[in-house]
Amino acid sequence: MEVAEDQLDRSEGPEEESEIVTEGTAFARGDLLQDSIGPPKVDSEVEVLHEKVTKQIIKEGHGEKPSKLSTCFLHYRAWTESTLHKFEDTWQEQRPTELILGKEKDTMAGLGIGISSMKSGERALLHVGWELGYGKEGSFSFPNVPPMADLLYEVELIGFDEAREGKARSDMTVEERIEAADRRKMEGNGYFKDGKLEEAMQQYEMAVAYMGDDFMFQLFGKYRDMALAVKNPCHLNMAACLIKLNRYEEAIGQCSIVLAEDENNAKALFRRGKARAELSQTDAAREDFQKARKFAPEDTAIVRELRLLAEHDKAIYQKQKEIYKGIFGPRPEPKPKATNWLVNFWQWLITILCHLFKFAKRKSD
Repeated sequence: MEVAEDQLDRSEGPEEESEIVTEGTAFARGDLLQDSIGPPKVDSEVEVLHEKVTKQIIKEGHGEKPSKLSTCFLHYRAWTESTLHKFEDTWQEQRPTELILGKEKDTMAGLGIGISSMKSGERALLHVGWELGYGKEGSFSFPNVPPMADLLYEVELIGFDEAREGKARSDMTVEERIEAADRRKMEGNGYFKDGKLEEAMQQYEMAVAYMGDDFMFQLFGKYRDMALAVKNPCHLNMAACLIKLNRYEEAIGQCSIVLAEDENNAKALFRRGKARAELSQTDAAREDFQKARKFAPEDTAIVRELRLLAEHDKAIYQKQKEIYKGIFGPRPEPKPKATNWLVNFWQWLITILCHLFKFAKRKSD
């Protein structure tokens, strides 16, 4: 889609007061991470951060490292090293964790050491000794970690806010959280304009992290409207990035979050339709486009997508027709029935005899 198009598909530039309308994006990450198959195998150099903490870089980051009391936003998976039992996964919950360096829980001391050595966007594998994890006693509630268990973390630093006297999100006022989220959104828009999709997604995800479900649940009236005016565009902007990165399932998820709040959001319907069309979910895509057209009837992008779906369906029909024709072949022409000469002879003979009989009878009369 081109920047010049002033409709739902103008995709190359973010809208400062609303959304980026584009072809795609998703959660702030360049590729999907491993899930239930255990910790990743990493061949990079082992960096010793502490006598009980080592790090191996999976993916390089960018920019500076967070300083003490910085508010860091991260995703991680955690396993016990001996049994490879996975006991925590923030990616699965689709909710990043907040950690203030120097103020982390004792059970996350080793994780904090690892995070302090990382740059935004960096992903790494951390080995943490039990002394800087869940300790001698372990944890028998949630998460369930046995005593004296060394730990493995696959962790990604999404980004961080520099030290503000170690102020956590929970200690901010509503206005402060919305302002911080909006600032991240604007920074993400800048990265998007420069074509830096990974960095843009990191900013959008950090913005969304300021407005988690627990926070939104408490908001009513104008404050909820203010928060949604920042939160929903971030989800749609992430969807835009995800589509560009061919991560269509994640883009659908981001649009669906917006539609849960605003079922008639034409931009969310349009982008979800785009992602579904790319996955050949043509019926679902058509339904999204048709609904979007109800709320944006003049938009030519929607009309174009519906036309493309119709052309796609027609092409599929013709292809199937040719396939079946090739399998069964053309309908055979009926062949003339073979006649039996003996039957013909007897029919001729009977006819002659009938004529002779009539002739003889006429003579006798």
